[in-house]
Amino acid sequence: MEVEDFDFDLPEHLIAQTPLLDRTASRLLVMGRDNGIVTHKHFRDLVDELEAGDLLVLNDTKVLPARLIGTKEETGATIEVLLLKETGDDRWETLVKPSKRIKVGTIVTFGDGLLQAECTALGEQGGREFKFSYDGIFYELLDQLGQMPLPPYITESLEDQTRYQTVFAKERGSAAAPTAGLHFTDEILDALREKGVQIAFITLHVGLGTFRPVSVDTIEDHTMHAEYYVMTEETAALVRETKANGGSVVAVGTTSTRTLETIASENNGEVVAASGWTSIFIYPGYEFKAIDGLVTNFHLPKSTLLMLLSAFAGRDHVMRAYEEAVKEQYRFFSFGDAMFIRPATRKERG
Repeated sequence: MEVEDFDFDLPEHLIAQTPLLDRTASRLLVMGRDNGIVTHKHFRDLVDELEAGDLLVLNDTKVLPARLIGTKEETGATIEVLLLKETGDDRWETLVKPSKRIKVGTIVTFGDGLLQAECTALGEQGGREFKFSYDGIFYELLDQLGQMPLPPYITESLEDQTRYQTVFAKERGSAAAPTAGLHFTDEILDALREKGVQIAFITLHVGLGTFRPVSVDTIEDHTMHAEYYVMTEETAALVRETKANGGSVVAVGTTSTRTLETIASENNGEVVAASGWTSIFIYPGYEFKAIDGLVTNFHLPKSTLLMLLSAFAGRDHVMRAYEEAVKEQYRFFSFGDAMFIRPATRKERG
């Protein structure tokens, strides 16, 4: 299958540069998973779309202020370092700009020397490993010196850093936000609970793959980078209970989806407590084992995320829905509007 099959025309003005003041004010494109029928609503209408007995699964990862601006010790050149994954012993996998200036042994300092990093290994496409040295507590220094690592297509500054964090963020470790979760407020979550929808959490720390485009022509040649996940027994039990009782398991975001599907794929279709690293790549032809519905944002052309949606609801349905979203001027990407791929209701299932 060709990557070009997942391309579409997206006017630049539809790329949302700033979040709305009200998280729930985003629009919501609702599409039937089975029939592709599209309706236009607002995000707060999600409460009406879900049924009592359904389960909503959210990713509670917390974004690190992982973007550091430092100085190359030898020349004084400005260097940008994006922390991606801690590998132990104060070592981190990172992305660096400009990477050609950073060789093994290069030292970069941050905050007038409060934090220092030595390059210990070279990676691909701007990747570098650094070993950090400092006095005190690393994460306190990161809170002091770091910035939120906004995606490259967002060119405006973010005045309120908490808007690139979900209201339920808890487990520190992501290099990017699970953006489908940005629409939720405590009030919406409470309204869902009052309706009888159960809420559960998984953790997947978003990493390197988020910042790298698909660079091959054929989908099957693409390799995903591994990301760390945790599924508790409490959440796993809720998934099994929901399935057994005929409810729908609705994942919030592709990160929650990949966690649930990784675990189900490795356990003969059953969701169990687990943790580890996943590099699952879901594209058309994949048979879903865990989720029935999906809340997601609108994604980049030719991205692995768009391929996942196409696997879940059919490429033709998804591409037509995206064409409709462009026509109706939906806001795209991290700070944009949302899409709900709706499972069949209990009544529709008979």
